[in-house]
Amino acid sequence: MPVTQPATTATNAAAAADAPVVDIQGLATVFGKGTSAFAVHRDLQLTVRRGEILSLVGGSGTGKTVLLRHILGLTQPTRGSVTVLGRPAADLGGEGASSRVGMLFQHGALFSAFNVLDNIGFALRELGTLPGALVNDAAMVKLRLVGLKPEHATRMPSDLSGGMVKRAALARALIMDPPLLLLDEPTAGLDPSSSDAFCSLLRELHAALGLTVIMVTHDLDTLFDLSTRVAVLADQRVITSGTPHEVAHFDHPFIHHFFLGERGRRAMAQAPAAASPSQEA
Repeated sequence: MPVTQPATTATNAAAAADAPVVDIQGLATVFGKGTSAFAVHRDLQLTVRRGEILSLVGGSGTGKTVLLRHILGLTQPTRGSVTVLGRPAADLGGEGASSRVGMLFQHGALFSAFNVLDNIGFALRELGTLPGALVNDAAMVKLRLVGLKPEHATRMPSDLSGGMVKRAALARALIMDPPLLLLDEPTAGLDPSSSDAFCSLLRELHAALGLTVIMVTHDLDTLFDLSTRVAVLADQRVITSGTPHEVAHFDHPFIHHFFLGERGRRAMAQAPAAASPSQEA
């Protein structure tokens, strides 16, 4: 009946808004075959809600970057499921992951033969659906959005500072206005001042664009500065998740070493007070 249609539409919209942005269930990742096979993940569970800034931490070889590749649909699970924005992650490869998921690589990964503006507009230009002038206009908007100046548009990547490379790479990750942003060590290689400025930029963009962010980081200052939640990878799974302060008190050798050493205690002491669970995104 006509009276029920708006209610049904509203219910469906509410359900979509409440649905996880990323939902990983029973994930197993095994590389190799036979006696040379080795498992990176076993029965890994992880749910990421809309608007979160989730940090993934773990020791070397725990599969943090592999997990990002699963979310991008670049690596297929041996078992289990990875759902991104309501669809299997494997579907992202068919339509172009950049339209739904933006990716900032650890060292920027800018194309050395392209200038900044061409790097930013690359994914949009590859679609072939817009005139070149409109692609350049869109790229210039994103260039300004990340705090770069118009005169930087024609520079080559080799002429940029480390902080500028990160900003250009972030603009490229955002060119398709994706709702989900993946960051692999976003502040690696930056001096403290540049790192602080980049964290401030990420915080502003997260709020302004309504982004959901998943970030791999070893930098404790970045983790405490940005994270609404932390998930710890160890023993081939997510062993705990929660606010940074909650996770820091979980009893596990890696957490003791990572969070409760001298650097970890200093970062915690300088961080804002932990949010209550009701305040989490």
